[in-house]
Amino acid sequence: MLTKKQKDLLLFIHERMRTGDIAPSFDEMREALGLQSKSGIHRLVTALVERGYLERLPHRARALEVKKLPEGYAPDSNDSTPAANTTRATNDVYAIAAMQSIPLYGRIAAGTPIEAIRDETRQVEIPPSMLGRGDHYALEVDGDSMIKAGINDGDTVIIQKCDNAPDGTIVVALVDGEEVTLKRIKRDQGKVVLVPENDAYEDRVLEPDRVRIQGKLISLFRTYH
Repeated sequence: MLTKKQKDLLLFIHERMRTGDIAPSFDEMREALGLQSKSGIHRLVTALVERGYLERLPHRARALEVKKLPEGYAPDSNDSTPAANTTRATNDVYAIAAMQSIPLYGRIAAGTPIEAIRDETRQVEIPPSMLGRGDHYALEVDGDSMIKAGINDGDTVIIQKCDNAPDGTIVVALVDGEEVTLKRIKRDQGKVVLVPENDAYEDRVLEPDRVRIQGKLISLFRTYH
């Protein structure tokens, strides 16, 4: 992990060398970083060389080569330098490594309830930013009753396991112990109402003991063909 000064210097050198092969002078580096002496720059450059971010080229004055950029740094799309390409490849590896696997239990009806298909062998890779706390699973949407909520047929929804949810939440509801559906839930006069998000479908009004919440929607992803 680089310090802020090391990172600032590395990026300054990289930006200056993108259009040429001559590194900025130590005085230019010192002024760019607001340091009082060149000795501080010398220590920063040495540290970057030791960590493999810079390489000193022999027999050439001011000869430095940027080997890689800071981890997590996103180079400009028009930056085709070797250092930028190396950094993009490294970031891709880190992104893949950070993905989390959650079970894909099958297809859930967003129109007519269907029996849940639970297959523990199927997994999907999800960025951590799409997950909340607790346990999660994924379901494939089958139907169009939730399109006004932005949930389309073929989408994959990410569900956070829970057994209760406030009114207005989109939930996975198990009906009569065998049918599962994705709907918005509300309570009205002692009844549980499963509300679609499509005017072509009607609300489903049920006794509370017929409905069991199995999770709530927290995110989704869509594949375009």
